[in-house]
Amino acid sequence: MTFDPTVHYPLGSRRPDLVETPSGLALEEVTLESARAGTLVAADVRATSATLRRQAEVARVTGRTQLADNLDRAAELTRVPDEELLEIYTALRPGRSTAGALEAWARRLEGWEAPLTAAFVREAAVAYVERGLVGG
Repeated sequence: MTFDPTVHYPLGSRRPDLVETPSGLALEEVTLESARAGTLVAADVRATSATLRRQAEVARVTGRTQLADNLDRAAELTRVPDEELLEIYTALRPGRSTAGALEAWARRLEGWEAPLTAAFVREAAVAYVERGLVGG
């Protein structure tokens, strides 16, 4: 059976077989008991790229395109190391980066196969330049 965003939402109750942790645990294995046993680790409570993309599909078919776009970018960012995410977040704060530094981040994001997020950073850079919000 394939995923149908008009029928299978919410995933956790209607298609739990499509929800798993980054390490491959099934949703039903995400329990307090598995945490106590050490088979569930902190990273396992994160959403996977696949789950985020399915959530984006649900948002898109319900007309929530901006949410869908955000979820698609979030799916891409699952491949980016946590430390880098924090640095990108900081770099995107108005006045924190030059346009060139933001372009460098966009190229790095492309290297992590995150083209939608790279485009978002480039769009932010243009807006910051137009509004005088780039750093020096």
